Amino acid sequence: MPDDQLYRETHRPQFHFTPQRDWMNDPNGLVYWDGEYHLFFQHTPGSLRHGPNTWGHAVSTDLTHWRQLHHAALDIDDMGWMWSGSAVVDHGNTSGFGTGGVPPLVAFYTVGDTRIHPPKLCVQGIAFSNDRGRTWTKYDGNPVLGHIRAQNRDPKVVWHEPSRRWIMALFLDGNDYTLYGSTDLKAWQHLHDLTLPGVSECPDLFELPVDGDPTNTRWVFWGGNGGYLIGRFDGRMFAPETDVLHAEQGANGYAAQTWSDIPSADGRRIQISWMAGGKYPAMPFNQQMSYPVELTLRTLPVGIRLCREPVREIAALYDEAHAWTDVSLSARERRVLAKSGDLFDVSLEVDAASGSSFAVEVRGHLVTCNMSEGTLSCLNRTAPIRAIDGRVRLRALIDRTSLELFGNDGEVSMSFCYLPEAADYSLALHGGDEGARFRELSVRTLRSIW
Repeated sequence: MPDDQLYRETHRPQFHFTPQRDWMNDPNGLVYWDGEYHLFFQHTPGSLRHGPNTWGHAVSTDLTHWRQLHHAALDIDDMGWMWSGSAVVDHGNTSGFGTGGVPPLVAFYTVGDTRIHPPKLCVQGIAFSNDRGRTWTKYDGNPVLGHIRAQNRDPKVVWHEPSRRWIMALFLDGNDYTLYGSTDLKAWQHLHDLTLPGVSECPDLFELPVDGDPTNTRWVFWGGNGGYLIGRFDGRMFAPETDVLHAEQGANGYAAQTWSDIPSADGRRIQISWMAGGKYPAMPFNQQMSYPVELTLRTLPVGIRLCREPVREIAALYDEAHAWTDVSLSARERRVLAKSGDLFDVSLEVDAASGSSFAVEVRGHLVTCNMSEGTLSCLNRTAPIRAIDGRVRLRALIDRTSLELFGNDGEVSMSFCYLPEAADYSLALHGGDEGARFRELSVRTLRSIW
């Protein structure tokens, strides 16, 4: 496909990141530096199917408009494929990789190849950049962490200020994870092992204030499918205070990772996911990312929980806006909100009387909220949702091939990929079996990021 036709294709998401061409999966190396958000990603050049992994690379100044750089940031070498990992700014130049008084960017990745004969065991390597992430040099002392067991992979590295060292969270095998520590990013010592039942791959580790109180914080240990633990971390051991909880209730959110080194003046914990399993027929690319979300810890009736909401930068895409108050639908009434368009940010607040229900119709697919059961359902997935002061709030980000739902300001989050019904651009409300009253309703159309 000619370059001037890229990003205009029928099934190309218009406000979610996709590669120009070829296969993409996990987000990698998320780091902010010098005014840019870096998004690396698992990339298979020359193929629409997953195969030999490299790290693709895109940058953004606003988490919304992305520019893909035209080379493999980390390419396959004689140690194997470039699997998932993370990146940091080494502000103190603890690694010694920095030059000219400027801190280097350091990336951590799993390298190995179990699919060839003889197989190469997965180990952990590092690379560094001194030119704002444009070129990378692999450390000549790799691997910095040898094989432990199985396909140990997906290193996520964070700085732990109280202990003045780097912490690596690493997936081992099954539901098992481990933590290592280092003062120079090169030599690593084992700290602690932990298990997350029902969760595997792609760890993340980060600290958040509870209810916005910086004097009351907890740590979150996150895994590939959106399962997570809340607890405390002393620089050596992670002590869970919950069983495994689930922040991702949809069918397609996977391998989420948060950005490192967001400036303290901003202070947000920002995350993006691979929306795994989407279908993009006759497209030059395969797979997409989620829209970035902000993570917070809030105290709910069931305890402290992780909440996810779209980052505020989406407002830069707002085009037309329509708002209504006190909209009542009779039983089984269908009211059309838009007959055309495929990019929307929809927000609504609904009275949640016992036994009531309502639905939002998105291009032939229904999002149904049933208050007698306390459930939110879409595309064969169901999540619990509660009424707050007799009302339910729901937000939907709608793109050409994806739908992201956020209930009650992020208490519930569900990510879906879908293919729309042919020529069906419907956006409508359904009043359910007893009718529904929408206290507030807004529909914003969005501009393309391309």
